[in-house]
This record gives sequence, C-alpha cells and structure tokens, in this order.
Amino acid sequence: MPFWDRERYVWYYPAKLAMLTGLHGERLEYEMNGTEPSTDGAIQASDTRADDIREFLAKHGSEVNDDLLADMIVTVCRLAKDDCGRGELKLLNRALKELRYGFKVFAPYTDIPKVTIFGSARTQEDHPQYLEAQRFAELIEKAGWMVITGAGNGIMRAGHHGAKREASFGVSITLPFEQSANTIIAGDHKLINFKYFFTRKLMFVKEARAIVLFPGGFGTQDEGFESLTLVQTGKAVPIPIVLCDEPGGTYWQHWRTYVKSELLHHGMIDEEDMNLFHVTDNAEDAVAEIIQFYRRYHSSRFVRDDFVIRLKAALADAELHALNSDFADLVDEGDIRQVTGALPEEAGEFSDLPRLVFRYHKRSAARLRQMINAINETAD
Repeated sequence: MPFWDRERYVWYYPAKLAMLTGLHGERLEYEMNGTEPSTDGAIQASDTRADDIREFLAKHGSEVNDDLLADMIVTVCRLAKDDCGRGELKLLNRALKELRYGFKVFAPYTDIPKVTIFGSARTQEDHPQYLEAQRFAELIEKAGWMVITGAGNGIMRAGHHGAKREASFGVSITLPFEQSANTIIAGDHKLINFKYFFTRKLMFVKEARAIVLFPGGFGTQDEGFESLTLVQTGKAVPIPIVLCDEPGGTYWQHWRTYVKSELLHHGMIDEEDMNLFHVTDNAEDAVAEIIQFYRRYHSSRFVRDDFVIRLKAALADAELHALNSDFADLVDEGDIRQVTGALPEEAGEFSDLPRLVFRYHKRSAARLRQMINAINETAD
C-alpha cells in the first residue's frame, strides 16, 4: 500500500508502479495536500509522461543526474497543467537561464577559493575605503583566491582593481541607475549579467568561501544581513563573514553597537551569534581572519543525519576528547568521532581528508562556528 511522507509531501508507491519520472521505479510523486490519488487514470497518465520523459532524455540528456533532470521536466509539465500565467513563466524561464549560465561560468574555477566583496557603488577611487578594499583584494589574490563583486564602480571596482581582471568575477545587475560594469571587468568572460536580485544573490553566496563587506548603503546592509541569516539558519555552510572599514573608520563599529544594543539586548539574537562575523578596519587582518578559518577546517556537509566536517589534518586523541567535552551541546546523540576518509554517500569527495562525524542538532550555527575556531586553533 502507498504511504504519505509528511516531510516531503509526496506519496510513495510500491516498486511495481513506475516512478513518476520513470527512472527509479520506486515512487509516484504527487503535488497534493495529503489526498491519495483515487483513479487509475491519473497513474496511467503519469506513467505515459514518464515514458516520454525517459525517451526524451535518452536523446537529449546525459546519464549523469537524469533523475533530477526528469523531475525538472515534470515540474514544467505541471506548470502547463496549472495554467500558470505568462508573467510567472517568464520569471521562471529567465531565472533558470541566469542560474544555468552562472553555473557554467563558475564551473572551470571550482577548485579555486573565492571571496565575495560587497560595498557601496558610490565610493570614490581616492577614498580610504576604496583603497582598503583594493588592498584587501590584492592580498587575498596573492594568497591564491579569486574575488567576486557586483561588477559596478566604487568598492566593487576596488575589488577588481586589487585582484586584477584575471582573478575577478563580475556578477552584475540590470538597474535603471547606478549600475554598469566597471572598466576592469567589462567584456570579460567572467562577467555575468542578471535581471533578478535573487538569482544574483544566490551566486554571490553559493560560489564564495568567504564574504567581506565594506561600508555601503541599503544594498550592502541587505547583503550583509542576508549572508548572516543564511549562515545562522544553516541554509549556507559555515564561512567567515568579515566587516572591514578604512583604518580608524566607525561604520561597522556603529553597526555592531546597534546589533548589540537592539538585537542582542532585546533577545532577538543570541550572544553566540556575535561570533558569526568579524569587525576590522585593516585589510591585513581581514585576510588573516579568512586564512585562519581554513587553517585546519576544509569544508562540511550533511550526509543523511550525520554532519561531516572535513579536515586538512587529523586531530590528536586529546584534541578530539576536548571537542567532545567542550561542544557536547551540539550533538544530539553519541559522540563526535573521527574517520580517516570519505563516507560512502560522499561519492569520493575529498576522499583523502580525515573527517569529524556527529549528529549535529542544527540549532546553533554560532556554536558550530566556535567549534570550527577551536579546531583551527589546534592546528600546528
């Protein structure tokens, strides 16, 4: 008999009934509100569609990830059946095109770490904030990183100015004012033009292993708070978020004062959440914060119910014991254990790296950040 998966909002059927996409033969998925399909006609129609999709992908797809491609085609079919409005279809079509092209542009540089730089488009080239952003980009590029900016002028140009064109990505947005590609990145194959802020923002965060914000207006504040929200809620992996000012500057000092006096004081965030960002007025310190974050920590991901932290070097027994003692509050059950290679579900990703594996409760990204700091502090 079929059963309803409350978490995924789908009906699961026996293997003898073909999967909606026709690829796995394990489940038939319906977008319904918990109501079991009652007619054989609905199942037959889905089976016919699954056969058509399988045939189409055999000609135009690839053997890799055909299950996900099939699900995407099913979604398109459902949009047609839903009689979705033309405006909504244009939005979805453009968004998908933008993301596909963005993924294509970034793909050849997957193994190179990147930092996203946010800041005002209005900062003049002789302003101390511009010069500090330029200095930061120059230093991080020398450390083997590439930079991502919004491709405009001001702080965005400073990022490209310091890192140079070869180590720069431009993630531009079409606006009625204030936004055109700066002369450093204009015409480069790593310049991407977006219509929608939400697709652009996804690329800023998805591709970055660190985020640095210099002073800016509403856009910079929006990007900063969204980055913090994504990390705080676990929707983005842990990354360093650095708020950098000119030497002696007060922009981020005043911002931190507001966060402490209003958000923290009134219980809207936790004390540990203040560890999710680092405030500085020095480019060298900003670079050091990022490099330190990846001193021993490499990356992390969930594998089913386990949280996996990949390390550049294994922990000594005493160090592992200290983690279990100091961060037991992060673990739902069992202990933090160390393994020597990739879990089977990781499909060989970074198979040579040791791992920490534990049942992370997912309730405090700030405490997780403190644990990563502790891991890095033990590195030789």
